[in-house]
Amino acid sequence: MPNRPALTPVPLGAQWRASARRALVTETEGMQQLISALDGALGDAFAQSVETIRNARGRVVMTGMGKSGHIARKIAATLASTGTPASFVHPAEASHGDLGMITAEDVVVAISNSGESPELRDILTYSRRFAVPLIAITSVPDSTLGKGADIVLPLPRAKEACPNGLAPTTSTLLQLALGDALAMALLEDKGFSAHDFRKFHPGGKLGAQLKHVRDIMHRREELPLGPETLAMSDALILMTRRSYGCLGVVDGEDRLIGIVTDGDLRRNMTPGLLDLSVGKVMTHAPKTIGPDALASEALEQLNSLKITSLFVIDAERRPVGLVHIHDLLRIGLI
Repeated sequence: MPNRPALTPVPLGAQWRASARRALVTETEGMQQLISALDGALGDAFAQSVETIRNARGRVVMTGMGKSGHIARKIAATLASTGTPASFVHPAEASHGDLGMITAEDVVVAISNSGESPELRDILTYSRRFAVPLIAITSVPDSTLGKGADIVLPLPRAKEACPNGLAPTTSTLLQLALGDALAMALLEDKGFSAHDFRKFHPGGKLGAQLKHVRDIMHRREELPLGPETLAMSDALILMTRRSYGCLGVVDGEDRLIGIVTDGDLRRNMTPGLLDLSVGKVMTHAPKTIGPDALASEALEQLNSLKITSLFVIDAERRPVGLVHIHDLLRIGLI
């Protein structure tokens, strides 16, 4: 038999990357279909849904079974954290008493790719009986769920990333994306700001980012401050005592006009340094921040300017505090 060249096996890593690429490309195509659908019936239904939710006196009750249920839980959490009261009701538990969690002032948003999840039947019936607005997110508008809903958000029947076309992948991605879109539309409609966001996110790094500078700054009585005429010999003692690595320089009206830092000391390191006044050594017009700024803004300034502290000033440029890089470490922002 003739000798045949040995086949070079394809490395598993390359196979896995190719699989990942196919999945992501398929899901990206599904997202493009979803975006395009907003120009048609989906866009009209989306506007109706936002209007219905914004006018509701109660909460948004999210529900769904299986993978759609996991997506519904996440959407409820996103809505609640962005200013729209929301909760999740498991459809199976609803049939055993949890229907009492849904009131006539609520809006139910039910998610089912096929629209035929039997577990949703009792919630559907309950919403019809007590005139609770029902919004359906489904790929089959003429399904049982779609026909029973007040508003149908029709998802495009996009190809699943699963090569067998079975595991919910692209379909759940589109459900999640549409839920996020609803949350963002409602957020913008309410004028929900970063300051509002902090009320619902007091913990963790996100909570730290949303703290105000006034919450973490060192107060006026702790600040190293002195006039332009202060001798550098006295300034060094004050800088060492306060341990912030800087000295704020104020004029006769208590306005911040300069700063002396460790860098200024190095740049002016001469035998006569201690005999100079701080006005001869200071950096004019130092970088500052306001007390109502977010801690994340302070971090951005410190990082971009490559400095370790910022004086906090009021509207008249009077120093009211100081925030140091260690303060951001202390609250877990870094």
